[in-house]
Amino acid sequence: MKKVFLASVFALAAIGFATAPTLFGQAAPASDSITIKDPAEYNAYQNAITQTSPQAKAAACESFLQTYPQSVVKLSVLNELVDAYTKSNDLPKTVDAAKRLLQVDPNNLKAIYLIVYIDKQMATSTPAQQSQLLDDAAALATKGLAATKPADAKDDEFTKQKATTDPFFLSVIANDALLSKKDLPGAVDGFRKELQYLSDHTPDATKSGFALNDTLELGQTYPQLTPPDYPNAVWFLARAESFAPANFKPTIDKQARYWYKRFHGKDDGFDAILAQTATSIFPPPDYKIAPAPTPKDIADGVVASTPDLSTLALADKEYILANASPANAEKLWALVKDKLSEVPGTVIAATATQIQVAVTDDAKADKKADFTVNLKTPLADKDIPAVGSDTTVDTKTETKTLIGTYDSYTQTPPQIILRDGEIHVEKKKVPVRKPSAAHKTTSN
Repeated sequence: MKKVFLASVFALAAIGFATAPTLFGQAAPASDSITIKDPAEYNAYQNAITQTSPQAKAAACESFLQTYPQSVVKLSVLNELVDAYTKSNDLPKTVDAAKRLLQVDPNNLKAIYLIVYIDKQMATSTPAQQSQLLDDAAALATKGLAATKPADAKDDEFTKQKATTDPFFLSVIANDALLSKKDLPGAVDGFRKELQYLSDHTPDATKSGFALNDTLELGQTYPQLTPPDYPNAVWFLARAESFAPANFKPTIDKQARYWYKRFHGKDDGFDAILAQTATSIFPPPDYKIAPAPTPKDIADGVVASTPDLSTLALADKEYILANASPANAEKLWALVKDKLSEVPGTVIAATATQIQVAVTDDAKADKKADFTVNLKTPLADKDIPAVGSDTTVDTKTETKTLIGTYDSYTQTPPQIILRDGEIHVEKKKVPVRKPSAAHKTTSN
């Protein structure tokens, strides 16, 4: 079960949450503040910026930059070039133009944003380059977070731009920590910073797009921490479920309920948490999930509620000896030590002098012996039971049962040792069939 749900069930690009960012303009030097002395240069500039087709504008801008590489309007033309390639949906050329823009204006927020966004998208479609692309995107995103307002930018415009870029930059940094650096605590910290930023500025943005996908990733990361954090895993998975597209809800619900039951023991109360997550990004201060009883709690409870411990099934006795407090384990051991017992289960290993048996369901599933029976008399080769066979064999003529006398036990690892073992054979009485009246002979 764990292997099924620890991995993300859908890739970032495939989940359908993320939409292309709303691209924004960043102020270039005002045209009326720049004087182009060369008429030919001026005409080329006007030709470039007045093109209406993105493809034509890109070509005109490239021609201008090649002809006038040191022009006083180079920054303005590069801005136009980036926009033209973006509108043409030519990602490689958009990145190239944005990098050229950064060479002229190192803190250009638009250029940083576009490169980071495209690198992240490319990382989802090119697994072989994913790590490097994410590392590069995260490094540039960190620079973007620290970007300061240009002198000629208006305060409100720059604030709006940062409100668009900063949560996305935080998302990229968190995903790099998760997917490239395998830094789970760093990923959790990054996702939470992203969601906190959005909570403080645009809470509704957490209900869709990359932020909703990151909410899901956060919920899936918490169970992988050391130690696992199941309550937070449940909260953020349920939060993602609350706003996920309908076709994804069942899969996310299955994950959230799995971790809830893993921690709580059963799924009562989960629906109330799911309802809460629809109105709150983060768990409220009083949020908690009561943990399921520990194996020790269960074992001690059985001892306290069972008047005669000798009547317990063999698997229950093993569970108590393995998990109860030392005092309660010894209480049961005092009753069973030196007593003869059947050992029903699955043979894990067998020799002429010893048979190892899995008795409990967990031991059978793990194919590990939790009972070891040392035999009183060595078995003949033909009588040694096969691995995987049952220790109890019932046929029409006889019943074979593995028996032994309790000798010792250990709690860690759980193991019960029996001595003087043997395969006890009990013959069945075959009823005598009396002939029917029709078969009787008569004498004259």
